[in-house]
Amino acid sequence: MTSSEKCSRQDLFDFLAALGIETTTHEHEAVFTVSESHKIKEDLPGGHTKNLFLKDKKGKMMLVVCLNDTEVDLKSFHRKYDCGRVSFGNAELLWQHLGVRPGSVTPFALINDKDDHAINLVLDANLMKQDLVNFHPLENTATTAISRQDLLRFLEGTGHVPTILALEKEDA
Repeated sequence: MTSSEKCSRQDLFDFLAALGIETTTHEHEAVFTVSESHKIKEDLPGGHTKNLFLKDKKGKMMLVVCLNDTEVDLKSFHRKYDCGRVSFGNAELLWQHLGVRPGSVTPFALINDKDDHAINLVLDANLMKQDLVNFHPLENTATTAISRQDLLRFLEGTGHVPTILALEKEDA
């Protein structure tokens, strides 16, 4: 596979297997938002997530991964993380760097950020308290459960070192 080719769902599963990581995948209808996925979450144990693809004005890109009910204050995010003020990255940047479409954003997509490791990963501290976490396997028609420790092993395998931050919105 050349560096410009995007990994498929099967490529992801093969990579996880090569690392000795076991996962469980649940097939379902396509979901595009956290609210659409509530029924699916009822049937699956573990922490359910939302994934925000952000960029600052200087072009620094971040993937922010948190529990689905976490309120992330994007206006003050730059004060917690070393970046400028952030906005959502567009679909073109998302595809170019992570090889997924809106609605399928996932830390598993870091398998596609091979060459320049352009994406900075931020994991919410509350997410990292979960024993099991759930993400789309590059497609929003399934959810894959992985242990917290195996998620970290996967990230290490892709060459990404996460920053772990308390992301919960602070009361004014």
